[in-house]
Amino acid sequence: MEAGKEELKQTSFAARIMGCWKQEGNTWTFPTLVLCLYGFFNMMKPSEPFLTPYLTGPDKNLTIDEVTNQIFPVWTYSYLALLLPVFLITDYVRYKPVLLLQGISYIVTWLLLLFAHGVVAMQVMEFFYGMVTATEVAYYAYIYSVVSADRYQRVTSYCRSITLVAATVAAVLGQLLVSLADVSYFHLNAITLASVSLAFLCSFLLPMPQKSMFFHKKGVSETLPQPQKAVATLASNGPPSCQQQDEDCAAADTGPAPQQQAEQPKPQNHMLRVLVQLSRDLRDCYSSRKLLYWSLWWALATAGFNQVVNYIQVLWDFRAPSHSSAVYNGAVEAIATFLSSVTSFMVAYVKVNWDLFGELALGIFSTIDAGSLFLMHFTTNIWSCYAGYLIFKASYMLLITIATFQIAVNLSMERYALMFGFNNFVALLIQTILTVIVVDTRGLGLDISTQVSYITHITLVFPALLQKRVLFKV
Repeated sequence: MEAGKEELKQTSFAARIMGCWKQEGNTWTFPTLVLCLYGFFNMMKPSEPFLTPYLTGPDKNLTIDEVTNQIFPVWTYSYLALLLPVFLITDYVRYKPVLLLQGISYIVTWLLLLFAHGVVAMQVMEFFYGMVTATEVAYYAYIYSVVSADRYQRVTSYCRSITLVAATVAAVLGQLLVSLADVSYFHLNAITLASVSLAFLCSFLLPMPQKSMFFHKKGVSETLPQPQKAVATLASNGPPSCQQQDEDCAAADTGPAPQQQAEQPKPQNHMLRVLVQLSRDLRDCYSSRKLLYWSLWWALATAGFNQVVNYIQVLWDFRAPSHSSAVYNGAVEAIATFLSSVTSFMVAYVKVNWDLFGELALGIFSTIDAGSLFLMHFTTNIWSCYAGYLIFKASYMLLITIATFQIAVNLSMERYALMFGFNNFVALLIQTILTVIVVDTRGLGLDISTQVSYITHITLVFPALLQKRVLFKV
């Protein structure tokens, strides 16, 4: 009998433990853990720093001009075409289905990279990779729908840190396998396919959110108090235009009042009502000239950054052809990612009045960015080219962190997500125009070295001069 009681006690204890884990998992621990695993395996791509050598090598036998002017531009076009629809659909279907779609797109992308051949097949591959990048919005948006506001900072830190760690580990692993173990680029891509497949399996474990930022808001009685308190605090320190819109911001954040809930519009009109509200929110946010100029710098600089990252391997291959030189792309990407994380981390601990010294910081580091691009344009030494890229990426990450903070401090979570998405859309639109004019064979079809010069003038020098003249004089 004593043994039976002991066994019953142990069973009850185990049941309580499982119940606590289940309850906790439904709040933040379990989805955060799964999302971190998902992000780690998605970013664990040791083949990515060696994409251009792989495409121009014996596995695919493509020319550098085909890769630069016919294949890579497809990613930009597909990303632009998919970004806005995916942004709205992501919120409407509550994130998880879009994460599943991203996992499928990753798998299709690397299956095509491994087994398909020819320019058209690689263009299709770039289209699916455009789907991958367009659906990235669901990764960070998902966690805010399943955790309380007081956990936002912690889970965001976890998710962002794990992706940086994974990218660094992947780049180091890829370089070691290529340099020391003489592993082929084909097998690196096979490792990447296995990693993104594991990420796809992890996404099935994520619980389905019950709410979203725009289309599936909770009523007033269910809204979280913390964001409202934060908005009230930030609004008192925000620019005059944001203070004047305080009532509108509160209405947008809290949803309909209790007496209005009985008069909710019909489901078929719900999407139209949300779209109208989003357009009003955008108009209100951009009516602040300070936020407008920060956003303009964000869009121009991000367009230049994306263009450089997309084509930097082509430039490296142009300076030191991979078929006759040692390739250190993985090591450079690992160092660049590490430096980027350090510069971004420093912003949190540097005690600076950014309202007062933001102009100076933007001017200095935009000039450094432009100088590093000019170095990559004029130098013929691959090591100088590598150094220029390290400086460029670290400086950009520092500035974009400052810009992100300056925009976010004046906005609620919903409006920040909206401005973040729209700023990225404008950046992508600028990048697309740049691609059509200077990269695509239907445009100028310039060589990679000249492209770097155009990127410098259009997306870095101009915004630096613009910020110097008007940013803090409004």
